[in-house]
Amino acid sequence: MKLVNFKDVELEDVNVEGAKKTKIRWLISEKDDAPTFAMRMFEVEPGGNTPYHWHSWEHEVFCLEGEGILVTENGEKPFGKGDVIFVDPNKKHQFKNAGNSLMRFLCIIPLDKPRQKEKKTVNPFASGIANNC
Repeated sequence: MKLVNFKDVELEDVNVEGAKKTKIRWLISEKDDAPTFAMRMFEVEPGGNTPYHWHSWEHEVFCLEGEGILVTENGEKPFGKGDVIFVDPNKKHQFKNAGNSLMRFLCIIPLDKPRQKEKKTVNPFASGIANNC
């Protein structure tokens, strides 16, 4: 189990070709013994962007603050605080900061080699059977 304020997680530069003015916090990862997913927080400064790239896994994104543009092979779509984005596997994509302030978003990805843990049968937060969906 892990409980920490995001500000206490190291903020690292994204040193990937094509990334500009972008930093990342690995909020939950394999280092925390997460069996299936990693949660990252990206911070993109005005004028910054993630690289335009693709890979075999999906992205599940939630915009926390700022204004952005999702760039894909099908064009550009604006997004902002409170928006949810699903990026399909094998689709080219890029996140650009389109505003004058910091753009911050969560991005959930699957781990390379998920370590399946035994499913729980009892819900620790309420009575009844656990929902393992």
